[in-house]
Amino acid sequence: MKTADSPAIRRTVLAVPGSSDRFLTKALGMGVDAVFLDLEDAVAPAAKAEARGRVVEYLHRDWTAPTVTVRVNDWTTEWTYADVIEVVGAAGARIDALVLPKVQGPDHIRALDLLLTQVERTHHLPVGRIGIEAQIEDARGLLAAEAIAGASPRMQSLVYGPGDFAASMGMPSLNVGAQPAGYEIADAYHHVLMSILVAARAHGIAAIDGPYVAIRDVEGFTAAARRSAALGYDGKWVLHPGQVAAGNEVFSPDQAAYDRAERIIARYAEATSAAGGAVGAIVVDEEMVDEAGMKLAAVVAARGRAAGLTPSPAGEGV
Repeated sequence: MKTADSPAIRRTVLAVPGSSDRFLTKALGMGVDAVFLDLEDAVAPAAKAEARGRVVEYLHRDWTAPTVTVRVNDWTTEWTYADVIEVVGAAGARIDALVLPKVQGPDHIRALDLLLTQVERTHHLPVGRIGIEAQIEDARGLLAAEAIAGASPRMQSLVYGPGDFAASMGMPSLNVGAQPAGYEIADAYHHVLMSILVAARAHGIAAIDGPYVAIRDVEGFTAAARRSAALGYDGKWVLHPGQVAAGNEVFSPDQAAYDRAERIIARYAEATSAAGGAVGAIVVDEEMVDEAGMKLAAVVAARGRAAGLTPSPAGEGV
């Protein structure tokens, strides 16, 4: 289990319909960093009450994914309260975070935080351990992203919701997660993705890209993932096993980049020490490295370590 102040790696986050035994069973052993058991869009209104019990049942099973979360329904519906009290009350010790969709302001986060605290106290769970992940899915949510990111100590990530966002903006596209037809000159979602990322980083939490619904189009999924990874996103939602390997690869540094980052860290530490001459800028691999370069190397190295990479033996990859 991860605590709210110790965010987990989230290169790939698998969406699992909470009303489907078949999908829930299949997801148990998937090689993803995180899963969310969905009570929202993937569950029909008539099946929501029953899905809560099924999600509780599966939460008590063994999951390969190190991070297990639940997406509740949004606050405009009649289901949110029961989602929280029933699922957290019965399986709170097995939940790392709740995913709250369609967040439009910090009040949505504060309301969930307060309810979670009451449920935790009622069921003798550690108060504050269960995190919150907020989906940004419309214009109001985007404008309030910074306030949302800082609304609670439970906050673990901001998640971009491309389908609802495109619909709320009136964009004439049915291909969720892909670029809209007719806009070939740039990335139509760059401003949205960067705004969410800046808000998340300002509060020290993760930024997660949303799904790519063309599940057989691995090339398209990979291209979309590379765009958000290049900005600095931590990971992306996946909807199908065929997207997992590509997502894990895209959001992990390759071995050569990781080795170089570790070299920069080691050589910079040596050069800036008193014994090394207290030099402020050095040359590594024929490129100048100063404090800013060191910070970039630290990001790459941290992601490599989190993905399980280790430095190549001396002399390899240099």
